[in-house]
Amino acid sequence: MSKKKGLSAEEKRTRMMEIFFETKDVFQLKDMEKIAPKEKGITKLSVKEVLQSLVDDGMVDCERIGTSNYYWAFPSKALHARKRKLEVLDSQLSEGNQKYAHLQKSIQKAKIGRHETEERTMLAKELSSLRDQREQLKAEVEKYRECDPQVVEEIRQANQVAKEAANRWTDNIFAIKSWAKRKFGFEENKIDKNFGIPEDFDYID
Repeated sequence: MSKKKGLSAEEKRTRMMEIFFETKDVFQLKDMEKIAPKEKGITKLSVKEVLQSLVDDGMVDCERIGTSNYYWAFPSKALHARKRKLEVLDSQLSEGNQKYAHLQKSIQKAKIGRHETEERTMLAKELSSLRDQREQLKAEVEKYRECDPQVVEEIRQANQVAKEAANRWTDNIFAIKSWAKRKFGFEENKIDKNFGIPEDFDYID
């Protein structure tokens, strides 16, 4: 039987972000260590490391309250973090391309009428290292570009959830106002004034 392949680091990060986006909730580390293995197949031992990597990248917020850390994430913040990361990667890739082109010219110049020198050897090594770095940056740029549509869709869904929640609270406020008018004979404008309810308070379309 073939051994089941484990999740890659990026797959773990993506699945953990799904937990935040799907639940719209705040978690402690111990919560994630229970939820992530059961619902997303992320091993308990790797939860802390994955969560910290998301905090370091600005994808997840972390706040210490008392003796505990609390974690949460919003799709809009994740999108902005990815865009910032993509901008940084694009800039690094552009600089790498310029340096790569400059080194190629230097090597070609060093070859003219010369034998193998220490300078040429050093330049060749640096060029090879830059080529590897450039390929890594290209791969990372593509990874972040591919994720954008998903995050945009998550933002759309989160906005819909927020809109529905806001309208439920609007329902509740109107119901309480109606009850207060019947029970105590309060005038609507006095209720609005006492409780800071704006005149144009209404449902969100």
